[in-house]
Amino acid sequence: MREQLSRMEEELQEIIHRWKWVSWILVCAGLILVSRLWYLQIIHGEKLRKYSEINRLREAKIPAPRGIIFDRQGHILVDNFLDLELTITPQYLNHLEQAAKDISSIIQIAPQHIMEKVRLEEKKHGPFRPIVIKKHLDLNQVVRLKLLQWDYTGVDIQEAIIRHYPLKENGAHLFGYLSEIAKKQIPVFNKKYGKKFHFQPGDLIGKNGLESVWEYELRGEDGFSFVEVDVHNRKSISEISSLWSFKPKEPTPGNNLTLTIDKSLQETAYLSLLRKDKIGPRHGSVIVMKNNGEILAWVSYPSYNPNIFSIGLSTASWMKLADNPTNPLRNKPIQDHYAPGSIFKPIVALAALQEGLITADTLIDSPKELIFGRRTYHDYRKTGHGSIHLISAIERSANVFFYKLGINLGIDTIAKYARLFHLGKKTSIKLDGEVTGFIPDSKWKKKHLGEAWQPGENLVHAIGQGFILVTPLQMAVVYYAIATSEKIVKPFIVKKITDTNDKVIQTFSSQVIDTINEQQIKQEHFNTLRKALTQVVHGPQGTAKWWKVKDVKIAGKTGTAQVMSFSKDSIHEKCQERPLEQKHHGWFVAIAPADNPEITVSVLTEHSCSGSSGSAPIARDIIHAYFENKKRREVSSLSSSSEKAQ
Repeated sequence: MREQLSRMEEELQEIIHRWKWVSWILVCAGLILVSRLWYLQIIHGEKLRKYSEINRLREAKIPAPRGIIFDRQGHILVDNFLDLELTITPQYLNHLEQAAKDISSIIQIAPQHIMEKVRLEEKKHGPFRPIVIKKHLDLNQVVRLKLLQWDYTGVDIQEAIIRHYPLKENGAHLFGYLSEIAKKQIPVFNKKYGKKFHFQPGDLIGKNGLESVWEYELRGEDGFSFVEVDVHNRKSISEISSLWSFKPKEPTPGNNLTLTIDKSLQETAYLSLLRKDKIGPRHGSVIVMKNNGEILAWVSYPSYNPNIFSIGLSTASWMKLADNPTNPLRNKPIQDHYAPGSIFKPIVALAALQEGLITADTLIDSPKELIFGRRTYHDYRKTGHGSIHLISAIERSANVFFYKLGINLGIDTIAKYARLFHLGKKTSIKLDGEVTGFIPDSKWKKKHLGEAWQPGENLVHAIGQGFILVTPLQMAVVYYAIATSEKIVKPFIVKKITDTNDKVIQTFSSQVIDTINEQQIKQEHFNTLRKALTQVVHGPQGTAKWWKVKDVKIAGKTGTAQVMSFSKDSIHEKCQERPLEQKHHGWFVAIAPADNPEITVSVLTEHSCSGSSGSAPIARDIIHAYFENKKRREVSSLSSSSEKAQ
């Protein structure tokens, strides 16, 4: 019995010992639980309350409108409009196949196409990013899709801001377009603009033209709002005003640009380039520059409609555009360079005058051809021009006259004077993609081609052929310098930047980046040249005598740039009857009025056969329109002043 009691007492002692440990464990667990509750409720209670609210809120980005682009008169060139688009967020959508069928009947897009797009975008960007299925929803589609949202979570109607280009193909290369930012661009742009903007996948950025160059100024700051959702990610109808800790942010529109462009003149230049005549729509470019470097019109054709990028461009459509053999995406005034042909002759003329090889009255025999070495160099006129002086040589564009100047000057002297006018350099206009063109010399050929410069090469370079390459914008700058006898101006397109309240943030003005002094080229030689250029339009044998403008004296030069060499037997064949790839390019560069220049017009038409028939009519239309518009504005201004006086 005692043994049994002793055993029970030992067991009881062991149980009491174990209970003490259990009690301590329970007490410690209780203390930990209470401490954790105190920590969560007291220390981080406010923070966790916000987290709980976030779990039932969905942040919705409110896109900011980009700044509007105006012309010099305040007419809209680029603006925005509000759009509604259908999106699907894969993370919240069940039964994709059935949803695609129901959506298809409303928006008229095949279910298979919808499913493929969702799966492809989900694989590319993850399940949480909304995928745009259709833009430009009409009211009927919006109502029907709203009803579907109760059956399919993840289906949503979102507001979007669409960039709109009213001029369509006209000026597309100048304005540029918007496109989704590439994945590799995101860190680059965030580093570049990180102090003001934060770029994310799906953001639209400027591509090409002014949209790209002025991205910082045009881009607005996106806002955001909060939408209460249920467990299925469906919007709740309850108010969220009580959630005072989450304040929406209104978007801030981008700043506006006012350009130097004249919309009316821009339209005239574009329509004239596309004129319907024997030649048909010209491929090429037009630059109209005011006497202080302001660009009044900028046309490049073939072109594209930048609005197609705003509504969403498929890969197939993009490839069709990018692979087009006419290169509609190229900004011809600055990205394509050409042989200048006879529009280069004024530079050779100035070189010959300044070097003392000739005077304005020196007579030089200019027959139909010149034999130099083993080669015959032809004039475009079968009969030649006889004995003529410089003004007549420019007026008639006599090749043999300039062949002889080229022989005496040599390529290094020709290059020296060409570079005085900044040929072979970028104009530094604030646009992407500008090429330098090219002015060769003997050192260049020896270094890069391993050959000595041949005397016969001087002849073809004296008439703007050979290795010489220029852009239409460069030639506008050159002829402006001829018009002023000295100034190399930097072209510019943006006049001012303003905010949404029309407050001026920054203005831009003319910049003279270099001058040609009296020691380099004498004033009297510029005067002689301008007389010669005036004869091109107003002289009896001028190559542009058919393209006068009433009451406006024009100075200019036609140019025909051969795209290939021709044999002696075929050189005088009609250009219009040749295959397209063998037809010459046509140039015409003009300044008006000749005695007190206000504008410079540079026109290049590809494969138009001649500057006289291909390009001069376009310049004529532009000059006529400019002075007619100027006259109307002066009359309107006088009428307004009279009314105020009364």
